[in-house]
Amino acid sequence: MSYVLREASVPVLAPGAADIRVLHFSDLHLTPSRKKEIADIKAFADLKPDLVISTGDFLAHKSAVPVVLDALDRLLDIPGLFVFGSNDYYAPMFKNPLSYLMKDDGARKLGRELPWQALAKGLTDRGWVDINHQRVILDIKGTKIEARGTDDAHLGRDKYGEVAGEVSPNADLAIGVTHAPYLRILEMMSEDQLDVIFAGHTHGGQVRLPWPGGSKALTTNCDLPTWRARGLTKLQNEPWLNVSAGMGTSPFARIRVASPPEVSLITLEAEF
Repeated sequence: MSYVLREASVPVLAPGAADIRVLHFSDLHLTPSRKKEIADIKAFADLKPDLVISTGDFLAHKSAVPVVLDALDRLLDIPGLFVFGSNDYYAPMFKNPLSYLMKDDGARKLGRELPWQALAKGLTDRGWVDINHQRVILDIKGTKIEARGTDDAHLGRDKYGEVAGEVSPNADLAIGVTHAPYLRILEMMSEDQLDVIFAGHTHGGQVRLPWPGGSKALTTNCDLPTWRARGLTKLQNEPWLNVSAGMGTSPFARIRVASPPEVSLITLEAEF
């Protein structure tokens, strides 16, 4: 196994509810040549999750859609939710790595459009739910989960207003799903009193510096504070936030320092 399995428990379910194992992955950035990563993804199903959540950036190549669907084949038999990231829409291009450390001026350097429609169809045909600007309620092991999602905020495609509002009275739990954890999205989901938010995009900082107690991200590539660049965190009176450091990288920046590829297994459990 060439990735880290980050496990955590979140006490958000009603007393007596059965535990729900959520597999959260992000930022595969797959190309047909990434054989080791593809093999790792195929093994995710061995973790036996009850629900799968992908927070986008599946693609990094125009021919990667069948590769992604093959890698995820066993997971597609399990209930799943997904949103897209910028690299699902546009092919990656070379960028100055130092630009990630500078203030974001909003400019985006985009490659050719990728076949994201084919990816969406392939995933939904197998039963996964596209929640880019959608709200759904799933019944997982007797718990009714309301899920809402947004399209990619890094490209300004997020329209949270389309899914905003009070949680359904029929739901036992409310979760939010988004690719890039920009503060504007987290704040609106918090105002709607969601319980847990799942996001990706940051690559955990991708390059981290040694720091007391572990390591520190230099950037999140959005306005999320660097201390929240990966893993499960919570601020008082706000939802839990799980940020996946992701499995891949851009083909033009194949380096990760103190931020190994990872997948999260988050167990939702009853409150004490």
